[in-house]
Amino acid sequence: MIPFLDLRAGYDELRPEIDAAISRVLDSGMYILGEEVAAFEREYAAYCGCKHAIGVANGLDALHLALRAMGVGPGDEVIVPSNTYIATWLAVSQCGATPVPVEPVEGTSNLDPALVEAAITSRTKAILPVHLYGQPADLDPILAIAARHGLRVLEDGAQAQGARYKGRRVGGHGDAVAWSFYPGKNLGAYGDAGAITTNDDALAEQLRVLRNYGSRVKYVNDVQGWNSRLDPLQAAVLRVKLAHLDDWNARRRAIAARYLDGLRDAGVALPEVPDWAEPAWHLFVVRSPRRDALQARLGEAGIGTLIHYPLPPHRQQAYAGLGFSADAFPIANRLADQLLSLPIGPHQSEAATSAVIDAVRAGA
Repeated sequence: MIPFLDLRAGYDELRPEIDAAISRVLDSGMYILGEEVAAFEREYAAYCGCKHAIGVANGLDALHLALRAMGVGPGDEVIVPSNTYIATWLAVSQCGATPVPVEPVEGTSNLDPALVEAAITSRTKAILPVHLYGQPADLDPILAIAARHGLRVLEDGAQAQGARYKGRRVGGHGDAVAWSFYPGKNLGAYGDAGAITTNDDALAEQLRVLRNYGSRVKYVNDVQGWNSRLDPLQAAVLRVKLAHLDDWNARRRAIAARYLDGLRDAGVALPEVPDWAEPAWHLFVVRSPRRDALQARLGEAGIGTLIHYPLPPHRQQAYAGLGFSADAFPIANRLADQLLSLPIGPHQSEAATSAVIDAVRAGA
């Protein structure tokens, strides 16, 4: 059996360091915020090449609170990709704003900058590109559009820890980046965890207040905030894993290179990587018009796969109220019907990678 992702193997590799980090937190007696969280925030900000990192409870809260800090609220619109995990849209809705979907570039699955400007209205407040599957979105044209129209840019970096755009790590190109450290991410905690990175001092200060009941001083509440604080135990685990992230991403790149070479002319469409992108390879996603049959054959061969994502947000019951027809976004629909994520992870063996290649070639 080849699992889609082996999370236990990561713990086995780092067990002494992780156990020591967890013990350090337990011994400290500080179980909410504190120095462990502050240390991770400093280290992650430095890793991303930006001034601030603000730890929160999860990736959805990172998106939601960042939008709130940017002043997004009822009556506003936020441009989002038509194909993404639903959390991107939910964060907009939680602000009382309306998500406005824009189609992707089919080869990269990321937001198409050429289509963004036509979606801007007088109510548009922000643009929310997603670095989907760990592949950086094309930020420069998006940032230029935002500057022309006076809009904020919040990047969804949930799958892109360590990815680079034009040689620079994702983390501080736009106004802010929202991160998820869900266990399966390239930098994953052992539970829910998230963060926002930014170079904006005022935005960072507002986020620290919003995540902590709207309070700077205990029992003094300046605004109506939320309880969304990064847990010190998770921060300690993330500090350990952060030191290994580049190495683990390099292992993912090696597997992706094997796939790109071994699956050439194999009957599936491979991810397109622009010259300016260095993906984190959170996922390796192929396309096939016979996706369901291919997934079934791989399953019979003992190979775990997943579909990211089988239903785009506009086809979810949760967004039926927006009134989109099922065929409103044909590229997102086509991707949802054809995409298949193959196993990729830092602990996948060369033999397993070869077996996946052979099985895809045989089943495609």
